[in-house]
Amino acid sequence: MASEPTITRAPVAFRDLGRLGYQEAWDLQTDLHTASIARKRRNRELVQQGTAPEPLRHHLLFVEHPPVYTLGKSGSADHLLLSAEELAAGGFTFHRINRGGDITYHGPGQLVAYPIFDLEDFFTDVHRYVRFLEEVVIRTCADFGLAAERDAGYTGVWLPGDTEKGLARRKICAIGVHLSRWVTLHGFAFNVCPDLNHFGHIVPCGIAEADRSVTSLSQELGRRIALEEVKPLVQRHFQEVFGFSWAEPTNC
Repeated sequence: MASEPTITRAPVAFRDLGRLGYQEAWDLQTDLHTASIARKRRNRELVQQGTAPEPLRHHLLFVEHPPVYTLGKSGSADHLLLSAEELAAGGFTFHRINRGGDITYHGPGQLVAYPIFDLEDFFTDVHRYVRFLEEVVIRTCADFGLAAERDAGYTGVWLPGDTEKGLARRKICAIGVHLSRWVTLHGFAFNVCPDLNHFGHIVPCGIAEADRSVTSLSQELGRRIALEEVKPLVQRHFQEVFGFSWAEPTNC
């Protein structure tokens, strides 16, 4: 997938939030998303008045969450296999959220990426946007010698199964997005070195087929891969695939 020219596209402000609670990260996403939509509305008014619009600004957030299960708006609560008491005892939190998709897990050792992009500055095609997110992770897996791929029936990034070796198709990255006025929310969760046992408390992404499972970069490579080893690769592939420049560091 070829990258696109960067000449006229607005820059992307990057922030690595480190380990942050799910609600705090969601609140930050929401604030940035709301501000982006408000800027779009102002700019339309300014253009109608013959005034120069405000500069656009896209955002990309990296975060690692404490253990949490999130349920998308189209998901089933039955796919959470723990009671409220068991959640609390295990140190998990649970959130119903406005992204698409079913239930998934976030936790330590997982790189979560939240792009807040105004797709009108890129392309107005949701399916293409999801394919681009998949491409970022596919290229990152290739950096480690793994031939990851898409699945025609499911979003996300997968490793192919091998019946001779008794290997199921394995999901290494889940994707769930939400758009409002073409501004994106949520993103992907890339399993680098999480506790895979925590996926056993849910029906991951609502997929119960016996020939499909969940994996991680560390599991596939047989050695622990640190998030810090993966982050710069994911950053680079975001820039290559979406075709943008980085904004100067800022607090806004």
